[in-house]
Amino acid sequence: MNRFLLFTVILAISFFSCKKYNTSPVQLEDGIYSGTFQRLVNGYGQVSKVTLTFSRGIWTGESEFAKYPALCHGTYSLDQNGVISFVNDCVFTAEFDWSLILSHQFSLNREGDSISFSRSPMVNYTDIYRLKKQ
Repeated sequence: MNRFLLFTVILAISFFSCKKYNTSPVQLEDGIYSGTFQRLVNGYGQVSKVTLTFSRGIWTGESEFAKYPALCHGTYSLDQNGVISFVNDCVFTAEFDWSLILSHQFSLNREGDSISFSRSPMVNYTDIYRLKKQ
């Protein structure tokens, strides 16, 4: 009887201590997304209205202000860890801050029909896109 009780206790502890891991990546539905871009420096930054269209690994974008951020068109990919990677296929002139070009990796979050992606490079700013599917 003691062995049965010990086995039952161990089985119950094993069952309740197991964690369920969500290994499915963040999904990004194709469509048009509108919202804002903001570069935060010390917690402050100008907001720009942006529109991005995502379709099967290809993106296009427009911004309220010229080159803030620098959008155009390119490709994107998602990984298992909630990271979205952008390649910008456009040619830009040299008179502005090229770190404003939508490219490289961002952390992607999704809540319903809204998405946000941000990056904090090794300098003192954070770029944040907050978008809602239209």
